[in-house]
Amino acid sequence: MDQKVIVPVEAVLTKTMALPVGYVPTPSEPYRLHRKTAELLAQPGLPRLRNGMLPMKLSGAPPAGARVLMWKQDPSVSELGTRKTFLPGVILEGPRDARITFGKPGIAPVSPNAFGDFIMSPNTDQFDAVHTFAVVRQTLTMYQRVLAAGDGGAPLPWAWNSARNTEPLQVFPHGLPNVMNAYYSRNDRALKFGDFVPSGGNERVFTCRSFDIVAHETGHAVLDGLKPRWILNSAPPQTGGLHESFGDLTAIFLALSQLDQVEAVIAQTKADLHDKTFLADMAEQFGLALGRPNGLRNADNDLKLSEAGNEVHAISQVFTGAIYDILADIFAYERQPGLHDDAAVLHAAGAYLCSLVMRALVSAPDVAAKYADVVNQMLRLALEDGKPVDYRNFIRNRFALREVVVSPLPLSDDHQADVAMAPMVEDAPDARQDRRACCGTMNHAEYFALEDVLEAERQALAAWCQGWQARHSASADMAAAK
Repeated sequence: MDQKVIVPVEAVLTKTMALPVGYVPTPSEPYRLHRKTAELLAQPGLPRLRNGMLPMKLSGAPPAGARVLMWKQDPSVSELGTRKTFLPGVILEGPRDARITFGKPGIAPVSPNAFGDFIMSPNTDQFDAVHTFAVVRQTLTMYQRVLAAGDGGAPLPWAWNSARNTEPLQVFPHGLPNVMNAYYSRNDRALKFGDFVPSGGNERVFTCRSFDIVAHETGHAVLDGLKPRWILNSAPPQTGGLHESFGDLTAIFLALSQLDQVEAVIAQTKADLHDKTFLADMAEQFGLALGRPNGLRNADNDLKLSEAGNEVHAISQVFTGAIYDILADIFAYERQPGLHDDAAVLHAAGAYLCSLVMRALVSAPDVAAKYADVVNQMLRLALEDGKPVDYRNFIRNRFALREVVVSPLPLSDDHQADVAMAPMVEDAPDARQDRRACCGTMNHAEYFALEDVLEAERQALAAWCQGWQARHSASADMAAAK
C-alpha cells in the first residue's frame, strides 16, 4: 500500500512543491478559507476564444435580485419557521423597488449585505421590514403573472396609478402602534400594520409578521387597482364579500405558490385538504391572541349564503369556502401518487385556481358584482381553458351547495356549456353592508363616504345660517320702518 503523502497548504498555494503522481488533495480549513477569499476578489475574465473567434452567445450579467429571509406563516407556526427565498428584480435599500416602498416615519431603511441580500435576524425591526416587503412583492408578482399571460406582460396598477402618476405603494410594518389591526388605505396609498399586547399576555404581537395578514391586505390593494368601486361600503353586500374573500384567497394562493409550504401541507394533512392545516387557518398568531383555535377565520367551512345575512365577513367565508372545496376537488381529481408527486400536483392546482379566480373577478361587472357573476365567469373560462368537464362540475356543485347559484340540471349531471347559473340567494335592493367583523381595510372610514355625510351636515348648517340671516335682516328692516 502506498504511503499517504501530506502536502503543506503553502505548497498548494504557491506551487513551489512538485506533487506525487496520482495525488488527490484533501482541502484543509486554511485552504478553503483562502479559496473563499479569492473568490470574493476574483473578477470575471474575458471569454475564451474558439478558433480565434468569440463564441456566438455570451452569458450576460447575473440576474438582478436579492435573497431574503421571511416567515413561512407567522412566529406561532413554529413547525414551519423561516425560509430563505429569492426575489428577482432590482431591489434597493429599504428594501424597495419601483412599485413598493417604505413610508416615513417608520423603520430605518435596511441596507443589503455585501452580496446584495437582505438576511436579518427574526423578531427584529429589520426582519419585519424585509418580511413585509417580501410578502407584498410576491403577492404583486403572483397576480401580475396571471394578468401578463393574457395582456402581453402589462403591469398591474395601484388604484392611483395613471400616465402621470406612477407612485409606489407605501408599506408601514410598524405603522399602527398599539392597534390590534391592519389596513390598506387608498387615500394614504399605503399598507399599515399594527402591533399590540394581548389581554393577559406579555409578548407583543406584530401583525406584519403574519404571512396571511400581509398577503390579505395586499390583496385588497391589488383588487382596488382593478375594481375601484368594489371596496365602497355603498356597494351591495356580496360585492363587499368578494373583496374580503379575495384577501383570504390571496394568502392561500400565495402559500400554494411556494413549494416548501405545499410540501408541508401534504405532510401535515396526509394529502387530505379537509384535514386541519395551516393553509385553511388564517392568521394563526392573531387568532390565538384573541383566543380562537383556528386563527381569524377558517377557509375549510360549510357556511351557506342564506346563513350569512348582510355581514360581509360571513358572506366572504361562503365564497372562500367554496373555492377551497374546489381546490380540494381538483387536487383529488388530478392526484396520481404513482405517477406524480402530491406536492407538485397541489402546486399546479393552486396556480390554476389562482389564475381562474383572478381572471373571473376581472371579467365580472365593475359595479354591484354578485357571486353568481363570478361563478359564471369561472365556468366560461374553465371551458375556454380546455379543462375537463369535471372542473366545471366542481365549480357549479360547490357554489350550488352553498346557495350561491341554482343549477337547472341535477348536480349528478355534467354541466352544459350553454347553461348560465342564476343566483339562488341575492342581496335585497336596499341591502346595506355590515362590516363590523371585517378586517381594518373594510372598516376604514374612507370607504364609507362619511366625508359626504359631514359635508351634507355642513351644507345644511350653511343653509340654515343663510336663512337665519335673511330672517334677521328682514326683522331689522321692519323695526326700522316703524
